[in-house]
Amino acid sequence: MIEIGKLEAYCNRFLDVSGFDDYCPNGLQVDGGKRDIRKIVTGVTGSLALIEAAAEQNADLLLVHHGYFWKGESPELIGVKGRRVRRLMGEGINLMAYHLPLDAHGQLGNNRLLGDRMAFPDPRPLPGTGGLLWQSVLSEHLTSASLNERLGEALGRIPLFIEGAGGRPLRQIGWCTGAAQSYLEQAAAAGLDAFISGEISEQTVHLARELGIDYFAAGHHATERFGVQALGVHLANKFGLAHQFIDVPNPV
Repeated sequence: MIEIGKLEAYCNRFLDVSGFDDYCPNGLQVDGGKRDIRKIVTGVTGSLALIEAAAEQNADLLLVHHGYFWKGESPELIGVKGRRVRRLMGEGINLMAYHLPLDAHGQLGNNRLLGDRMAFPDPRPLPGTGGLLWQSVLSEHLTSASLNERLGEALGRIPLFIEGAGGRPLRQIGWCTGAAQSYLEQAAAAGLDAFISGEISEQTVHLARELGIDYFAAGHHATERFGVQALGVHLANKFGLAHQFIDVPNPV
């Protein structure tokens, strides 16, 4: 058991929250009322379905990667957001969210864990990207089809593959989980053969082809299930808490 304020303070230090200029507040977003934390439920996004599942598990804390109060978002607690917050408050469940700090963390971050899951050798951040764009040089070349197949096995879904490298063998691989297709030009400028992220837009297809870099849209949700789950396991082990990861399926 640990008091919610102490748990938040530990997470903020552990994830170096102060080092990020994020699009949302990191840490405790909704004080549900429970002070002593015994059980954590983790999940990717603080949707109503996840809140209801956490309530069924008698969670004291819901820990997510995608929380609320994004920059540019209406501040009113009405509609969908109002229903979510009412349910949290009604069940007494606290909501904590960590976004970019959990993407970039060197041990438990989404990018590090995707690299590990793919068995990429020596995964490391590309300098100048704040720990968000990672890279690896493979010990042997892969075809784009082989890389796509490995991604499908690791993530449980086949990515959308856009051929930009002209069929040449791939060795220098870059990735950033979630909605990071905007890093495609930076990945190409760094000399990478392929770039993996979660989402894709119409213009990304043309960029990949014209930049000469293969692009793999592997799913926003699929690529970001690992960090929050690992953080939950870490907190459970450190503070003697119960923990359960709940995956609410999302095809995007």
